[in-house]
Amino acid sequence: MAGSDGPLSRSGLRGREAELAELRTLITSVARSGSGGLALIQGEPGIGKTTLLAEAVSGARAAGFSVGLGRADELHHIVPLSSLAASILQGDPPLLSGDAFTDLARHHDQRIWLVERLAEAIEARAAGTPVLICLDDVQWADALSRFALQQLPSRLRTSPVLWILTGRREPAGAAEEIVAAATGSLPTVTVSLGPLSGAAIGQLADDTLGTAVDAWVRDLLDGAGGNPFLAVEMLAGLRTVDTSAEVVPSRLVVGVRGRLKSLRPDTLRFLQMGAVLGRRFGFHDAAALCDRPAAALIPALEEAVRAGLLDDDGEQLVFRHDLLRQAVYADVPPSARKALHREAAHRLVAAGRPPADAVPHLLRGSLPGDEEAVALLRRAADDVLPVTPGLAADLITRALDLVPAPGPLRFSVGEQAILTLTRAGRTREALSAGDRLLAERPPLEVFGRLQAALGGTLWTMDLTEELLRRTEAALGAGGAAPEICARLAALRALALSRGRDLAAAREAGEGALRDATAAGDREAHVLALSGLGETALNSGENALALTRFAALSAIDSAFLPEEVVAHLHLDDFGSAGRLLLRAAEQAGTATRQAMLLWAQGQHDLGLGRLDDADAGFATMERLENEVRIPVQQVNGRVIRSRTALLRGDREAALEHLAAAREGLAAKPNPGNTAAVRFLEAVHAEAEGDTGLAVDRIRQVQREGSFMRWRLLRDWVDSAVRMSLRDGNHELAEDLAAQAEAHAGRNPSVPTAAGLAAQARGLVRNDPALLEHSVELLAVSPRPLARAAACADLGRAFLAAGRKDRAVAALTRARGTFAEAGAHAEAARQQRALESAGAAAQRTGGAPRPVRGWGSLTASEEKVARLIARGHTNRSAADELVVSPHTVNTHLTSVFRKLSVSSRVQLANLVASLPEH
Repeated sequence: MAGSDGPLSRSGLRGREAELAELRTLITSVARSGSGGLALIQGEPGIGKTTLLAEAVSGARAAGFSVGLGRADELHHIVPLSSLAASILQGDPPLLSGDAFTDLARHHDQRIWLVERLAEAIEARAAGTPVLICLDDVQWADALSRFALQQLPSRLRTSPVLWILTGRREPAGAAEEIVAAATGSLPTVTVSLGPLSGAAIGQLADDTLGTAVDAWVRDLLDGAGGNPFLAVEMLAGLRTVDTSAEVVPSRLVVGVRGRLKSLRPDTLRFLQMGAVLGRRFGFHDAAALCDRPAAALIPALEEAVRAGLLDDDGEQLVFRHDLLRQAVYADVPPSARKALHREAAHRLVAAGRPPADAVPHLLRGSLPGDEEAVALLRRAADDVLPVTPGLAADLITRALDLVPAPGPLRFSVGEQAILTLTRAGRTREALSAGDRLLAERPPLEVFGRLQAALGGTLWTMDLTEELLRRTEAALGAGGAAPEICARLAALRALALSRGRDLAAAREAGEGALRDATAAGDREAHVLALSGLGETALNSGENALALTRFAALSAIDSAFLPEEVVAHLHLDDFGSAGRLLLRAAEQAGTATRQAMLLWAQGQHDLGLGRLDDADAGFATMERLENEVRIPVQQVNGRVIRSRTALLRGDREAALEHLAAAREGLAAKPNPGNTAAVRFLEAVHAEAEGDTGLAVDRIRQVQREGSFMRWRLLRDWVDSAVRMSLRDGNHELAEDLAAQAEAHAGRNPSVPTAAGLAAQARGLVRNDPALLEHSVELLAVSPRPLARAAACADLGRAFLAAGRKDRAVAALTRARGTFAEAGAHAEAARQQRALESAGAAAQRTGGAPRPVRGWGSLTASEEKVARLIARGHTNRSAADELVVSPHTVNTHLTSVFRKLSVSSRVQLANLVASLPEH
């Protein structure tokens, strides 16, 4: 029998040779190809996940990888990014210095920005050496780390970055979501560990006890069920006794609990306190829970370390395996656990630790009526709300559960719960919680506060009629504080901005703004300006809308996208471009990055940069999906479908139409409905069904007059043409009148004036009016509008028998469409030219191929060349003055079109191209 001193011996990794080979293959592939990969090692506790991970890490280090290795902890999953921090900061050298990581963490309220900065740091390291990032026990990862892990592998797929995670099958969720997010973007491998074979368990016994292992020992090990950790624990117990007897000694207790019972009572008590604190815990924290001086517990600590139950890394104590901690924890009576968790929370806060450290214990130990727990949960919810609103919603909901009796505290917590649940996108829960609180008959002042808090919920849910009803009821009830009255008035104005009586909405907004100014309430001020801006845009008063949104942006830079779009409605692309440039230079300080991309896409679309606009809207949708806040996805898909038709990509157009319909089903507000119905009209016309097209235009009108929908205003000429082709002159006349009224409200906007003249010229079939529209649009910055007007003029001249004038106009239209990449429209003008007897001519920009270097757009080619020269996404973005997210979208398209999977392959391909 081997002696009892020293660690268990091991001769190789027993029973996991095939799994290790699979991981080594992936390691080799990442190193050779220069592209990313992800592996998930999955199995029950004690099955050998960590040991297999250690073997993979060892092999990767030998292969030259820079390695970061960390572990998540069940009781330390509240602090944002704490789980991934271990992987980033622990390495030789670390992927990021502690100071650099701390600087990043200061921006944890900007999830997308933070992930991009982490990606840039990892990408920079991977430019010189392959990188391996490992996280053990990913099922316990904090919410921000999980978010980052869902984005980073795909974001870094073109660099030699390998991710290896370990996780249990239960609780399910985190690991599967990470793998699902990466699947399709990079190679993913799931290594499922089952029980070890009897032969492998026998080898473990031979390694530990020697080759002459008795049959009864092997029978005994059958009780481990193929779990290597439990087998090793049994073997550790066998090493301490004489096994020469024919029967198992009665004093030998096989398994983890048996080993614990052999410890001194003080040691077991110390371990139990540590188990309450978590797998990693501080010596002084455990001593405090034991209510003993730290010096008195040194013998207990020494015995626990000697027994192989704890490791001491110099800063904290760590249970050698979480099964050990669970076994210790299970021996504490449930009622005692609750009390100990509550005590742990109290002592951590008393020691000056942040609320997030105490929260896991509060969730396990707090009882109804515990006001200290409520206060701590509220603070923690506020702390994590900007970055992990879902977690914040869980915390504040728990706090509300701890305040069962109606009263000031319950209403205060309830108000916070409504706001937090709404921010987390859990609007139905927010509305339900608010209604339950209102049913408790709060005082009038509280009634007003709760209705004001519910205002944002109802607005987000597009329940504007209900919002109007509730705000008017709350204002009518009276008793609210001045600032709450101001918020309610502003919310009422916001609700009216979606209605038909926009004059009433404007009057309400102006009154709300006066109330907000008098009350000095910033939130009311923002709401009032938002309502006034929405009303101005919906009524087509673009200059006034700009005034409102510029004021709003000055108060809160998060509303910069609204100011940009307001400039675009005035054809002021210069000012809009400068604002976008400023936002790009201040990356990391601006919020609502998806909305900023929406504004950039609108800017590019207006200037006829169809490829860039499409990439921008695709990136916007991806970012909205990442934060799970869809705002402009329907409108983005409507635009992308229409531009796909302009380019002649019927398949993509139908795909975007289907996505727009899905988005409408999820968010059926009037604006989305109008946009999708118009898109359906465009598709119906493309298929030759003018009757269906006009039916859809009429449906747009039923939602509100066509020009009410600002997305559609620049497309009114299309709606007029559809009506005329169907012989519906009444509808065409109505649309033209709307366009003229809109131009009257915006006399300084060339596009509005030109479109009004174009619409009227189409209705009257008047070449002179159409020629005037071309003259007006000549100073418009929108090339597609200019091209469409020239095309209408050319066709009118053809009908009038004025061939030379027709050819000139159609030639201009064809060239402008081709330059913008609207190849289908350019080809259409070419056909019209040929029918007029003009010489056949190439359109100056045939549709691109779908694969190969020639398939790249101009922006994609620029990105490809920069990346091939060694630029990171960030430096390429700086060079092109776009966001790194847009570079990533272009790069994804480049890799797909060129059939490459790494930056190295891209560089080789670019190097092989002929000089140009």
